[in-house]
Amino acid sequence: MRILLKDAPAAIRAGVSVVTPLLVVLLLDRPYWSMYAAFGAFTSLYGRTRTGRGRFIMQSGAAAALVLAVALGVLISVLDARTWLAVPIAALIAGAGTALATIAGWHPPGALFLVFAFGAVASVPHHLADLLPALGVAAASAAFSLLVGALHTSGPAPPRVRVKLAHTVPAAVACAASALVAGTIATGFGIGHLYWATVAAVAPLSARGRSAQLVRAAHRITGTLAGLVLAAVLLAPGFGAYPAVAILALLQVAAELVVARNYGLAMLFITPLALLMNQVAAPRPVAGLLWDRGLETLIGVLIAGATILTTHHLTKPP
Repeated sequence: MRILLKDAPAAIRAGVSVVTPLLVVLLLDRPYWSMYAAFGAFTSLYGRTRTGRGRFIMQSGAAAALVLAVALGVLISVLDARTWLAVPIAALIAGAGTALATIAGWHPPGALFLVFAFGAVASVPHHLADLLPALGVAAASAAFSLLVGALHTSGPAPPRVRVKLAHTVPAAVACAASALVAGTIATGFGIGHLYWATVAAVAPLSARGRSAQLVRAAHRITGTLAGLVLAAVLLAPGFGAYPAVAILALLQVAAELVVARNYGLAMLFITPLALLMNQVAAPRPVAGLLWDRGLETLIGVLIAGATILTTHHLTKPP
């Protein structure tokens, strides 16, 4: 219980930061803006171990990167060849995001949220006129997260970050390659929501060391499978947008309470969270949604495992 209470402030900040922008876009009768709002709100997930100015600097950098990922997603999505173009662009974002996160000492580390933001937005058809609303909503949501993050300043001192380029560059290349292969396979088989494979291929690589990465890969698949059961239960009633947002808030808080200690348990909550986000923005048949999530996660995790085993000697942290 004490452990959960210790993480409660960060969890509450994340819940408030995510649910408030989503409620605003629903009140504006723009549910399709919810993905922009959600990805801007992911700013709140960074810097939980930092305080004051340190947290603000980290979250500001993450906010800028997330908004840029959303903008790139819109620009790619207006093109006829968006499905295949999104794959190499996602790989570049995975590599560049990994390098940026490592150099800047982001927590959580890695490019997972940047790849998720880009892939989700790029997978939905847009018009060029959607670019300004997407930028505005994502930026406003990120700014709100910065404000919420500034309201609580107690906590541990920020750790010093030491970066060796000899490790950063190979790790970034491995992450980009993993994303590229997973995205290519998912796209080639014509599976919907191909970015889920890319995200699953990137997520385990953010852990430090081969053992930790392999454990995270195992947690990713087992947690996702369990989360799909919970998602099926939550999606079955066909909740309206406002009840769905309330459930999203609870899932976000629950995930943040446990993610630092058990990634697999966090995936139990993150999986239905991601699916509910999709349903709020653009409702789709539930059965297909669950199948795509499970299959693409399996593809991504297998590629991540292969990458971890074959590149360990290059990406071993200093």
